[in-house]
Amino acid sequence: LAGAVSLPCVAVALRDVARTRGRRSAPVLGVSAAFVFAAQMVNFPVAGGTSGHLLGGVLCAVLLGPSSAIVVMACVLAVQGLMFADGGLAAYGANLLNMGIIDTIAGWAVYRGVLGLLPGCSARAKITAASFGAWCGVVAAATACAGELAMAGTVPWRLAFPAMAGVHMLIGLGEAAITGIALGAVTRLRPDLLAGGAAERGGFGYLAAAGAALALFVAPFASPLPDGLATVARRLGFAARESGGPGLSPFADYTIAGLSPGWAAVVAGLAGAALAFGLSYLLARAVTRRSAGGPKHDTANG
Repeated sequence: LAGAVSLPCVAVALRDVARTRGRRSAPVLGVSAAFVFAAQMVNFPVAGGTSGHLLGGVLCAVLLGPSSAIVVMACVLAVQGLMFADGGLAAYGANLLNMGIIDTIAGWAVYRGVLGLLPGCSARAKITAASFGAWCGVVAAATACAGELAMAGTVPWRLAFPAMAGVHMLIGLGEAAITGIALGAVTRLRPDLLAGGAAERGGFGYLAAAGAALALFVAPFASPLPDGLATVARRLGFAARESGGPGLSPFADYTIAGLSPGWAAVVAGLAGAALAFGLSYLLARAVTRRSAGGPKHDTANG
């Protein structure tokens, strides 16, 4: 059911990317996907023995526009599910709906609404609005997940909603902080991008470097604590209902035979980032025009 809702949304996003972007934007979407994948590897601890990680949908939406962000997130989640057994194929529709679409669209809508209320349209205002939008996007995605758990009969809504929303309100603070820091760095290095400048003009090499640094130097030290959903599953007693396993995923649990856990995380992270780049790049290249074009509507300024 979640997939039936998600895939038409991705199709609409792809049509919008094809209509508003040129062929030269394909590397930009690829680099953005690689960065988001690498950033999602870095779990940070929050209260109560739980960890969280960046989703990245709102960050991408502010830099690229919501349609491009949905395409990027669809590619990242596909690589995670198929190659790393994060959720797996059966959960792809739900993961795409919650983390790729609801988080992105809800956070983008809040960003635009808050930006309209703040005086002026300065970089500081955009960073503030984006950070709050990122927090709201995480909470919205968690609320949607709680509703899906209730619809599936896994756990009642009266238990799922406060548990999911509560822990993800804390995780959302990390999402907001990382989004704000990333956009602050973009403002210093390439302020034209945050001002709605054409992504095809370049400047996203910084994201590639940051993603590689995360995979190489930070991911091996990510928090081993369970994430928000896993914590809620154990607290509410449905963790044992998890089905499936690593299957044919070559990098399940970010482990590689013959390598220490640290080096396995580095190699798997770099491989995953490369796969996310390739999938997003090829998809964008397949749907965009050969002409130089440029983002006419799908930009940071709407």
